[in-house]
Amino acid sequence: MTSESPGTDAHSAQEADLLAQALALVGQEQYHEVGEFPVERGYIWTSCASVENGNPLFWDDQVAEALTDGPIAPPTMVSVWFRPHNWAPGRTEVALPLQVHFDLKALFNLPEAVMTDNTIEFHAPVRLGDVLRTHQVLRSVSGPKTTKLGRGRFWVIDVVYANQDAELVAVESYTGFGYRRTGEGSGE
Repeated sequence: MTSESPGTDAHSAQEADLLAQALALVGQEQYHEVGEFPVERGYIWTSCASVENGNPLFWDDQVAEALTDGPIAPPTMVSVWFRPHNWAPGRTEVALPLQVHFDLKALFNLPEAVMTDNTIEFHAPVRLGDVLRTHQVLRSVSGPKTTKLGRGRFWVIDVVYANQDAELVAVESYTGFGYRRTGEGSGE
């Protein structure tokens, strides 16, 4: 037996415990939130103008009425309504989007992370005046992986969006890779 074996066994047991903690959260709804403000036209027009989106559906109420029974927000804006402001009355902690992602980075002590994939499944349209609600669901966590970036883990998180009537409007899925650069405090 080498002098590295006990440390390696302890490290493996710790890794297994951390993975078990993360896997216990798979499928659990976390971080239920209500949007800080209702869906409003100014944000829609500002967003469309910033990317030169001239689609009359978002600018002309008559077109919107004919196509979607009234004005709607661009579907790809669904996460905009949950991007926290730097300040809000009564807030005592910094608000972070995609909190499950940051929780996993902390749990596994992975200082770096990238999003490797993002997909959105659209359901009911988001309308002016809607106050959206959201929650996050961890879908999976991988075992340790080594990539060109470093050693870490992949995880998949769904962000589920509904309107004030509990009608599903979208499910956004993120695949993240939290990692530690090779040689960065890892003994490699």
